[in-house]
Amino acid sequence: MNRTMPADSPAKDASAVKADELRESAVRHLLAVQEQGRLTSEQVRTVAFCFGRCERTVYYWLEKAATAKRERRPRFEATEAIRVKYAFWEGNVSAVHRELVEEAEAGGPPARSLSTVRRAVRRDLSPGERAGLRDGERAQRAHFVYLRRPIEHRNAAWEGDHVEASVEVELEGRLLKPWVTWFIDTKTKVITGLAVSADAPNRSSVLLALRSALSVDEPHLPFGGLPERIRVDQGKDFGSKAVANALGQLAVILDPLPGYMPHLKGTVEALNGAAEKMFFAGLPRHTHRQRLINGQHVDPDQPPLPFTAFVDLLLRWVEWWNNTHVIDTLGSTPAQAWHDDPAPITEVSREELRLLTLEDDRTVRTITSKGIERGDLYYIAPWMTDEVSRSVKLRLLPHYEDEVEVFDARDGSYLGSAFLSHQANDDDRANMHRARARTTRRTNGTRQRAASVMKARYRPVTSAEPPRRMTVLAAEETNKKGEEPNQDAMAAMAIVEPPSRDEHLPAGWVSPLGGKRRTAPA
Repeated sequence: MNRTMPADSPAKDASAVKADELRESAVRHLLAVQEQGRLTSEQVRTVAFCFGRCERTVYYWLEKAATAKRERRPRFEATEAIRVKYAFWEGNVSAVHRELVEEAEAGGPPARSLSTVRRAVRRDLSPGERAGLRDGERAQRAHFVYLRRPIEHRNAAWEGDHVEASVEVELEGRLLKPWVTWFIDTKTKVITGLAVSADAPNRSSVLLALRSALSVDEPHLPFGGLPERIRVDQGKDFGSKAVANALGQLAVILDPLPGYMPHLKGTVEALNGAAEKMFFAGLPRHTHRQRLINGQHVDPDQPPLPFTAFVDLLLRWVEWWNNTHVIDTLGSTPAQAWHDDPAPITEVSREELRLLTLEDDRTVRTITSKGIERGDLYYIAPWMTDEVSRSVKLRLLPHYEDEVEVFDARDGSYLGSAFLSHQANDDDRANMHRARARTTRRTNGTRQRAASVMKARYRPVTSAEPPRRMTVLAAEETNKKGEEPNQDAMAAMAIVEPPSRDEHLPAGWVSPLGGKRRTAPA
């Protein structure tokens, strides 16, 4: 069924405007040729044919355009002064026009009409410039055009960021909004690792998230390996020496981006926005939920989630994002895109990751009888038994002092873990007692063996003469005491007397002399 379009429809208005613009453009070209004295009737007929008009109409257009050009006043333009007024009044063109009228009444240039000023602002200022002068730089950036990075392979680049969850959770009887630190692969959109902080994130949050992201042994996040580079913002936690050293030892490039340019790490920024709309919005006590006229939430007394429950739900959502959620730009789930990528994965062992993602204490300390002193704290471990006076260095997670890793200060070799002395439990005390007892037994045994080696020995005599002192046995020979006798040596020393030919042998025996089997006499 054919439908007629209303006369005032937008589509018809747009087509009419476009036709008028084409006609004006053709008339301008003809007028320019006419002013040069080169206009021919053939050119006029061509334009008339294209627009479906007669030649007389085209000549009328030319005459009208020439008259308007002679009578046209200089076009009003949005000068720098107009732009300043527009910015001062935050985009209020009427206020700008009032100022122009006041200046004209005070002896300034004549003021144009409000519609002329509004048309000049709309014509001479771009949409982004108008938004920036009206609402600020953030509004202007919404009109920018950005480049896209070339498509690479998995683990070519990650992006990391902190995001404050817009949800109030309960921890130890108080309400707080947790922070999530996570990393995402820019090619496959896989979330490789994360860490959740109950308070403001710091470099320990970044190190724990890195440990989770680089490991491929996490049950809920089996993605990772070593990326080529990681893009982060200029936060002091991401740019700390601990993070730079941890990544530098793994030959991973840390790429800090300029401040206030989220488009340079758009993948993780898109993840932050998706988490806000797809996860945080569905949890109780969402702080960005609609409010009543008095500014209060609809249900201000809604019970909050415990912190542990929030973390559990977050891990489930991350698993859904990686394995179930289909991303339009990929045409598949992130996990499928990850597995379809043939780029090799460089793995790092969990123990190596744990040691590398610790911060160096950068202080040489000495093991004392109380352990390793660090401020008002003392660290001990069973392996420290008999190691007093050794110089060591500590590595630990920042702001987490319950456990440290100890390294030799001279050669950097790893010695072991240590825990706070005042937090030792019954098992720790028992291990310390067993370590001391084991060390004591080993040392006492060595001393006893040394005493037995040095003990005086005398050769026995068969006559009345002074016994001669025997040579002290070597340690190797002393250690052979109690071993089984050497059967080959004893066999060589044995005297074997062959039996005579007339001797009767038991049934089944063979004489070495004749080589014939003999049978016992009946």
